[in-house]
Amino acid sequence: MHKILIVEDESVIRAALRRLLERHDYALDEAASVAEAQSNFTLGDYDLIISDLRLPGSPGTDLIALAGTTPVLIMTSYASLRSAVDSMRMGAVDYIAKPFDHSDMLQAVQRVIDKHSQRKAVKTRKTPKAESSVSAAARDGAVTMIIGECDAMQTLAEHIEKFAPTDSTVLVLGETGTGKELVAREIHAQSKRAEHTLISVNCAAIPETLIESELFGYEKGAFTGANTNRMGLIEAADGGTLFLDEIGELPMEAQARLLRFIQEGEIRRIGSVQSRKVNVRLICATHRDLQTLASEGSFRQDLFYRINVLRLKLPPLRERGKDILFLAERLLDKQAARASRAAMTLSPRAIQAITTYQWPGNVREMEHAIERAVILTDGPEIDNDALGIDLELVNINRLRGDRVSGTTVKRPPRNSDPVEDLSLEDYFQRFVIEHQDSMSETELAQKLGISRKCLWERRQRFEIPRKKSGGNRQRKAAS
Repeated sequence: MHKILIVEDESVIRAALRRLLERHDYALDEAASVAEAQSNFTLGDYDLIISDLRLPGSPGTDLIALAGTTPVLIMTSYASLRSAVDSMRMGAVDYIAKPFDHSDMLQAVQRVIDKHSQRKAVKTRKTPKAESSVSAAARDGAVTMIIGECDAMQTLAEHIEKFAPTDSTVLVLGETGTGKELVAREIHAQSKRAEHTLISVNCAAIPETLIESELFGYEKGAFTGANTNRMGLIEAADGGTLFLDEIGELPMEAQARLLRFIQEGEIRRIGSVQSRKVNVRLICATHRDLQTLASEGSFRQDLFYRINVLRLKLPPLRERGKDILFLAERLLDKQAARASRAAMTLSPRAIQAITTYQWPGNVREMEHAIERAVILTDGPEIDNDALGIDLELVNINRLRGDRVSGTTVKRPPRNSDPVEDLSLEDYFQRFVIEHQDSMSETELAQKLGISRKCLWERRQRFEIPRKKSGGNRQRKAAS
């Protein structure tokens, strides 16, 4: 059983962490300050120390030097990138913002402890690093995002293995929720920089006015409010890896500065006249088409060419075939264990829903749906209703040529543009209006994959009047 020391002056937070971690089989000790932790416990005996940043007396970052090889995870209610940079620069393995999400905390704890355990095992056995390397993603609870047996995922794994040992820039492409950050973490974990810092930055989450100062840092007096010198995130990642998520959202001014960093391997803080050399491996990710953005002038072409060296394409979940059900079952096991529930299974209707639904939010959407279903379901079996998936709406996808159980169904003939993007509701209305003169209600319902009752209810909802069958026969006779 892994041992964790919690250093937190708020008793409510200590109690909440104790309940959370003890439910997942961790042994806990508590302290209210750095001094209490140092005097009452041997810090080197723990697998992890979780400490608040601001404590009575000494700050939590003082534990980093006192703990020796024991990793320290910093909690901060000041959820800014600046405090994260400061704590990680001092040697913290990671940080988490309060109020924290339970799943985020558990994943961070598991990731840090597993990595620490691996390092101790390597030192004990004195084996080469390459032989003892264990995939960070395989240790993480979110491993389900990047494993799979489909051809696309097998190719992805092969490319990661080839790309990781190099220092070349990697561009990760994929829809929202496909696991781009997890791929970046895996590349870093398999690289020669694995012992150094990986800093992740969501470019879309930082205001345009702050992005340059956060990335490149600034000198005291560079602008109003710059009361001290501040190291930027690129400089903080020196020796390690910088992951820039959603790089397509980066403002043009910041793109120019980033280009110089990539070309010259140096940065200049805002307000400084001196450049600083940095050794940073860059991984970028986006869900947008950067080549199109570059041709439109909203993304620098020279920057696109610089970051488009090694490229990884993550397939959307809907294109991963039999992996979809495998991932769902893995996520179900994970969520059931997290909720301290016995083993749970998926009902036949739930399996049908999971394998036919398009999952526009990809694995992230699936994980949230299963988490919700585990909470809402009292028994051992989860149904599609608990997942929030309407099978009758999903079945309409058959008429749009979407994948259903590995097959496609021909779309009904239309005079309008066949690639027009319609919602399911739009498609239902158009199909009924166009075919109700030539089909009975039973035939319409069968074609749409729904019951006659559901067809009637949706007619009422969308205010589509039902044509009288007598009128149809008269029109046919007249023709």
